[in-house]
Amino acid sequence: MGTSVDEAQRIGSIPLLKGQKALVTGANSGIGKATAVGLGRMGADVVVNFVAGADSADQVVREIEAFGVRAYAHQADVSQEDQVGGMVSRMVEELGTVDILVANAGLQRDARLTDMTLAQWQKVLDVNLTGQFLCAREVTKEFLRRGVVPEVSSSAGKIICMSSVHQVIPWAGHVNYAASKGGVQMLMETMAQELAPQRIRVNAVAPGAIRTPINRSAWDTPQAETSLLELIPYGRVGEPEDIARAVGVLASDLLDYVVGATLYVDGGMTLFPGFATGG
Repeated sequence: MGTSVDEAQRIGSIPLLKGQKALVTGANSGIGKATAVGLGRMGADVVVNFVAGADSADQVVREIEAFGVRAYAHQADVSQEDQVGGMVSRMVEELGTVDILVANAGLQRDARLTDMTLAQWQKVLDVNLTGQFLCAREVTKEFLRRGVVPEVSSSAGKIICMSSVHQVIPWAGHVNYAASKGGVQMLMETMAQELAPQRIRVNAVAPGAIRTPINRSAWDTPQAETSLLELIPYGRVGEPEDIARAVGVLASDLLDYVVGATLYVDGGMTLFPGFATGG
């Protein structure tokens, strides 16, 4: 028997993450915002990381606090080692520990290969890949220090890397972004292999086309959306909340045996819809 919408909503309201402490990077807009709010709805205390846009970060904090949990905003550039260290240290001091990292912060600096500058290449790799490494390294130190607390979670800690369908789908004109996400896949899988014996779960979520500011040009006109839908077998553009729900369940003990996996949340984009009629 299937699950009704009402039943699913009730399941979604269960505080699956009650008492856990979550850090979400790039959390003042788009997928990061929806994820931070979603984790708060599931019972977690949340640190809302941002690099610019303090007002929007404060608004996210207020939305999270409305669920009766704790939240605060912290400005830090995830590509800067000292700022990441300071962010995690403050979290441990204020909230007591870290249970969940959602390494979401990312950006694009698009150009064709021959026009791309070294600065464009390096900035995307610094934030999208090195930023995930730095954040994961720092929270893992806390996971190992604290160990498993059974009344909180079956795991010593959870790391969820925000990747993209472009970890497997080439993307002309975005070589820096695609390279960074391909790197995220191998970063995630290698960390998962290394940390699983310590009961630390590392996984990734790979969004497809999601209605966020970073890709507004792909969906903000009827013509653009129609073109985009040709790549999505499920027939709709994703919403940030689609990703937030996937992250929340993946961070919970419901999926405690899922380690080193990438969950594609893409409406079927990775099914190569161009071949649906035989190519």
